Amino acid sequence: MADTSLVRPRLAVLSPGQMELVHDTSLRILSGVGLRIDSERARQALARKFGASVVAGDRVHLPAEAVDWALRAAPAEIEVFDRLGRPALRLGRRQHFGIGVTNLYYQDPETDQVTPFTRRHMADSMRLGNALPYYEVISTVGIVQDVPPQVSDLYATLDMAAHTVKPLIILVSDEPSFPRVLDLIETLHGDLAARPFVIPYLNPISPLVINAGTADKLFTTLERGLPVIYSNYGMAGASTPITPAGTLALMNAELLAGLVLSQTIREGAPVVLGSLPAFFDMKGMGSFYEPRSMTINLACAEMMAHYGLPHCGSSGSGNGWGPDLVAAGMFWLNHLTSCIGQVGLVPFVGGNLGSLVFSPATAVLAHEIIDAALRFAAGFSLDEDSLAMQDIAHVGPGGDYLTSPLTLRLFRQSTWRSDVFPLLSLEAWQARGSPQATDLLRRHTVHLIENATIPDDRDELIERGEAFIRTHAIG
Repeated sequence: MADTSLVRPRLAVLSPGQMELVHDTSLRILSGVGLRIDSERARQALARKFGASVVAGDRVHLPAEAVDWALRAAPAEIEVFDRLGRPALRLGRRQHFGIGVTNLYYQDPETDQVTPFTRRHMADSMRLGNALPYYEVISTVGIVQDVPPQVSDLYATLDMAAHTVKPLIILVSDEPSFPRVLDLIETLHGDLAARPFVIPYLNPISPLVINAGTADKLFTTLERGLPVIYSNYGMAGASTPITPAGTLALMNAELLAGLVLSQTIREGAPVVLGSLPAFFDMKGMGSFYEPRSMTINLACAEMMAHYGLPHCGSSGSGNGWGPDLVAAGMFWLNHLTSCIGQVGLVPFVGGNLGSLVFSPATAVLAHEIIDAALRFAAGFSLDEDSLAMQDIAHVGPGGDYLTSPLTLRLFRQSTWRSDVFPLLSLEAWQARGSPQATDLLRRHTVHLIENATIPDDRDELIERGEAFIRTHAIG
């Protein structure tokens, strides 16, 4: 008998037959078209595992048997801890949201002025991430530009680790710095593999290229026992086919190739797979998310669920110009569908203007949307108590439920209220001077940043980390 005790909205976009078609097409791409792997070390590892015939120069053709083996080897769930070693989240079970990622600029929450991203902006962004509970992870928020470029990734990671205890997703723009970034974190916190709170994020290049830098970082990450996010970024009509179906099949093939390589490096390695499916603007010569991006995002999530693998998807960031209607519309589309679909990790919230600019106020607006979307996705109970027959009988015809037993017991937890936008009648709105919603949002954002707590060991970590950078990273 079906469980009738919970009403929960659910969204699916692919039928079982369609998932099999996408999978079979991806296998045809990998075995027939193949992919280019620029790392000699990676090609040799694959040749040793699956036979020299899979490699011809820099072109690698992966047979279906290799994909099947990798799917069996990879874990279905990954436990992630916070910096203090406490269990924080388990990837592969539900949605988890985070802010970031690698923005070049910072948008002032009060004025919308855009300036190059600095260490102070990183600290403020981390304080904001600490204060917002539905951001369970924090991704590298920006590329720090007030330090020498060769140490930018080190200072960014240090400021992230020192200003939060939440799990971190790190993106390193300077590929030679990647091992030193992990060395820095290990110097501050010891063994990372035992209770990992850091997850490196890696990108291959579409179409069908695993570049040397990505392969090198994959080896480094897995050899240190860390989980990894392997995610591709596609622009339909430019780096992937212009049709959503072609984009889905190609990007799925690229993810399966990354899975095979990761399991070849270390069988059983914890890997999170996912795509950022954008479209290419032929007129403006840039990329953007559009509604079909979110459909492809859901389809990718369903493919990963079909494979039994943790998923990392799009966050809907980039289309807005600030905490505006443009940003809000895409965030609602992304976050609501993510919460009622099978999307897993959603780690890159808060970017504007083509994801070049991190906006704290936009991140706060998105957090409000996430709160509401999660509440919608949670549904409601349909059991004997929630059907309220006792209250209905007690009140009878023509009465009211203002002081009924169930109302008195549940009214504080039954109604969702925004922390940012109060419920105002016409009279109350006018009495307050007719405030604009964006003004309330900006003031609330500034208040959160100014009043958020910081870890007790912040100063100690900054001192030790800066000493590491001075002695190990220059030159």
